[in-house]
Amino acid sequence: MAEVVKMPKMSDTMTEGVIAKWHKKVGDKVKSGDLLAEVETDKATMDFESYQEGTLLYIGAEEGSAAPVDSVIAVIGKEGEDYKAALDGAASEAPVENKEADKEPVKVEEAGDAAPKAAESVPAPEAASNESSSDPDAAAAAVGATIIRMPLLSDTMTEGVIAEWHKKVGDKVKSDDALADVETDKATMEVVGYAEGTLLYVGVEKGQAAKVNGIIAIVGKEGTDVAPLLKSGSAPKPTAAKTTSPEEAKNPAPEAPAASSEQKEEKQEVQSDSSSRVKASPLARKIAKDKGINIEEVKGSAEGGRIVKKDIEGFTPSTKQVAQAAPASTPSVETPASSGSTAVTIPQFIGEEKYTEKPVSQMRKVIAKRLSESLFTAPHFYLTMAIDMDSAIEARGKINEFASVKISFNDMVLKAVAVALKQHPNVNSSWLGDKIRYNEHVNIGVAVAVEDGLLVPVVRFADGKSLSHISAEVKDFAQRAKTKKLQPSDWEGSTFTISNLGMFGIDEFTAIINPPDACILAIGGISQVPVVKNGQVVPGNVMKVTLSCDHRVVDGATGSAFLQTLKALLEEPVRLLV
Repeated sequence: MAEVVKMPKMSDTMTEGVIAKWHKKVGDKVKSGDLLAEVETDKATMDFESYQEGTLLYIGAEEGSAAPVDSVIAVIGKEGEDYKAALDGAASEAPVENKEADKEPVKVEEAGDAAPKAAESVPAPEAASNESSSDPDAAAAAVGATIIRMPLLSDTMTEGVIAEWHKKVGDKVKSDDALADVETDKATMEVVGYAEGTLLYVGVEKGQAAKVNGIIAIVGKEGTDVAPLLKSGSAPKPTAAKTTSPEEAKNPAPEAPAASSEQKEEKQEVQSDSSSRVKASPLARKIAKDKGINIEEVKGSAEGGRIVKKDIEGFTPSTKQVAQAAPASTPSVETPASSGSTAVTIPQFIGEEKYTEKPVSQMRKVIAKRLSESLFTAPHFYLTMAIDMDSAIEARGKINEFASVKISFNDMVLKAVAVALKQHPNVNSSWLGDKIRYNEHVNIGVAVAVEDGLLVPVVRFADGKSLSHISAEVKDFAQRAKTKKLQPSDWEGSTFTISNLGMFGIDEFTAIINPPDACILAIGGISQVPVVKNGQVVPGNVMKVTLSCDHRVVDGATGSAFLQTLKALLEEPVRLLV
């Protein structure tokens, strides 16, 4: 009997997965343990093995497309077996998004080899319209085309930004060609079409965003009409995705079925007057205007002699131009005749107002969303305590004489926090809305700064690990975080978080709670300050820590008791060993 294969849940936050590559095709024999496909999650691409044996009868998710967790992505059974009964019990029908597409006639000859077969069952226009409205991918397959959709590359991703197109409409495409670079919240990743043919359609311009699962491109046979595929309602209209410059708005190009190379070149040109044209980017033209530079005097360095920003910034006006501009730009001040002077020239300083704007990265969008939700949903309060680190400094020096890896103060704080959490389970908890979860295990997230933001890998069961073990694990996490090689299991499941800015010279700060944790500890640097010991003012080494608490779970007295335990452990580090 045929068995359905569903999209696995590979992460506790995963709602969809993207089929990066199929290692089997319909008709292939499959054994238990065979690599069936590669699935992209929010942080990594993972292998998906088959637990069934038989023949691959059906593939329900094309390469590059997203499929919800537990949705049917394949059917495996006996060769020649009817698999539709298995699909009826598991697959859900797609909603009809555009009823007007049903009225759109499609010529029989456009369907290629599949047209005669469709004509035998129902009239060609009706069959094609029903197919395109309910399943645009099936309609594309019928005309020998492949729809390329925006993949889901992160569990929190709702849209992706096209950072760069590597192909343009009309280019030949191979199955392993990278079509574009897509910016996500964690990285910029390549989108591979896994299709061969000609790039027929590009739905999203460079620098613009597309919703997950939205059509971004179509690949197929040269000359194929893609209009019926775009009327299914799943693709953005090209005019809606395109940004029109002010020059184009004033001089719109005439509509045509397809833009010629001459028309594309005209869109890059900027008209300087009624009789001449200069190839220049809009930004270069604006800068030249602001600086009073005649753009016709500038030599372009880009393709085809096109003038770009760096050409304007590196341009030096000729002496003649400076002389012509000086009388108009240099004011003079008349003095009284009795002074014997005619005029005083005030030197002019010409400055330039400049700024740089960058689109928000996907990682920053997610950080902004999650931390805003945390700060404005969880009622935060903060507890700060100063800890005498003299004994910790002395203990660290002795430990590093014997340790296999160098122990840092951060490692000692992490170990002390883990021991303290076992004594204060109320701090090691989570707010779940209608209940509070008190975690008996101690998994400590360690905030690691990367180029675009923060990642929080988790040291699991930290209370049971030695200082050397913790130190080695944290160093490994930091290295892999910066090279973007962390796996989902590395950052999931924290029960408490530590953020340390002491190495950057920060004395103290407050941190925003990392959901679903109830607390986060902000660690400042160790400062040499005067302290009072035994009635005497002496030099001391003090470290300030601030505990941010979710008041729905942790009260002031509870947080204070936890900090007192932490202080005792760090001021007498021998307690960490018992």
